[in-house]
Amino acid sequence: MFKKILVPTDASEYSKRSLKIALEIARKFQAEVEVFHVTYTQKDYWGYTVTYGATITQEDLDKYGQLALDITVEGLNTDGVELKKVLEAGHPVTKILGEIEKQKIDLVVMGRHGYGAIAGSVFGSVSQRILQKATCPVLIAK
Repeated sequence: MFKKILVPTDASEYSKRSLKIALEIARKFQAEVEVFHVTYTQKDYWGYTVTYGATITQEDLDKYGQLALDITVEGLNTDGVELKKVLEAGHPVTKILGEIEKQKIDLVVMGRHGYGAIAGSVFGSVSQRILQKATCPVLIAK
């Protein structure tokens, strides 16, 4: 049923819980799990013209992205599951939806930050947008 499971992560406790659930499902279905993190590009991070006097390189952003992947997996038992970590730069919703199509993902397991329906729509919850637009089942872990 599920052969490829995508776990988008932001290194939060919700993401770690999502990965735990995905690993359990993966063991039952002999599925592969992809832990996926999206870093912003420099332009997305600072805006088009304003840098606030600080400099951050894409290399820095990617380093923090790799750290997010490592933190999410750290301490979890991944035995018996083919696990890969993928890092991309861009807008999280666009990149996650693209990865679903590109990798032919069967299930997305992701956390939520607990925004209510109104706050989530105002703040632009990634999980809400993926839930609405994904072409495969999405499991939201609390």
